[in-house]
Amino acid sequence: MSGGPDDSAAGAAEAAFSADDLALGERVFTQDWMFLKSVPALEHLPEADRAEIAFAGRSNVGKSTLINAVVGKKGLARASNTPGRTQELNYFRATNLNPSFYIVDMPGYGYAKAPKSLVEAWTRLVRDYLRGRPTLARVILLIDARHGIKTVDKGIMDLLDEAAVSYQCVLTKADKISERALSHVVADTLKGIERHAAAFPEVLATSSETGLGIGELRARIARIVTDRG
Repeated sequence: MSGGPDDSAAGAAEAAFSADDLALGERVFTQDWMFLKSVPALEHLPEADRAEIAFAGRSNVGKSTLINAVVGKKGLARASNTPGRTQELNYFRATNLNPSFYIVDMPGYGYAKAPKSLVEAWTRLVRDYLRGRPTLARVILLIDARHGIKTVDKGIMDLLDEAAVSYQCVLTKADKISERALSHVVADTLKGIERHAAAFPEVLATSSETGLGIGELRARIARIVTDRG
């Protein structure tokens, strides 16, 4: 299993991936990734000609940092200087990859000080994107391991269920809590997604700092874009 010194904390995820799976994930993400475009409205979306993996999460969950860790390129995805202000879908792609797919960085949600108008604009953009993008293969829904699923996350899960978009919960900042606490959060998260029809029944624990779970997340994405696994 790949990752950092706390690899044992992701034991539940480890059994789901073979050495070949991890090697495939490594090959898929050992590419030169680049920023493609920002999409402020659906009419600016790129052509729907390949699979898309979208990353969603509330403000300060570590979304940009995790995307950078997955693609192995620091500074590719950048956090907004003002949380809750970015209302665009940011598209990234590998410059030489077959099969080719997009990674989509969705605007963060749940920032308490965001004006109501921005929250409404975010909701419209995201709902329309989720409902109308036929190539959206899966949403990676990031949950802070220190806090677990919060009320605002439940709202997004309901929205994903409503749109019938497959999504998977991935814990971030797993290195910030003990292995015992992490095991409880993984179990609680698995229990929390049981009633959600669109939720993929797997939870991965990750740390962008130690590398915990990055290999497994790469392997899962590689499965999706190669055989929709």
